[in-house]
Amino acid sequence: MDFRVNGLNNLRRFPSPQDGLRAMAERAPQAEALAASWMSILRPVFTRVYLLRRRLATVAVAVLAGFLFVHVMFGANGMVVYKQKRSEYESLQKRIILEQRENEVYSRQVQGLQYDEKSIEKEAREQLHYARPGELVYVPQPPVNTPALSHSAKK
Repeated sequence: MDFRVNGLNNLRRFPSPQDGLRAMAERAPQAEALAASWMSILRPVFTRVYLLRRRLATVAVAVLAGFLFVHVMFGANGMVVYKQKRSEYESLQKRIILEQRENEVYSRQVQGLQYDEKSIEKEAREQLHYARPGELVYVPQPPVNTPALSHSAKK
């Protein structure tokens, strides 16, 4: 009986740390050459950006200030919306005051109709056309619509 295992030569073995360091040391000149080529390409760009840093910062601040201005003026809670809401608020306040005055007039009328005999008589004469015995009530007729004499007024 043979207990030997065939195919062990095809198994992968884990690399040792020395193998990794050796591979890195072998490829170091290539990595340095690649880094040098990148530096030769990017150095003028970075130098140009460094020389223009104040202008770039000024432009960035100006763009930011412009964006903030537009947002403050026209945003969801900007000044334009605020002015509209403020005018709506003021018109509603005026309307509330007018409605309160009207309510006071009506409450005075109700008080008068509940307790004052003269106001009760006045309302009965005006709205219900009541009269005392011996009085005549004149009721005006509504005007009759007559056609216009000339059609030149209609245009």
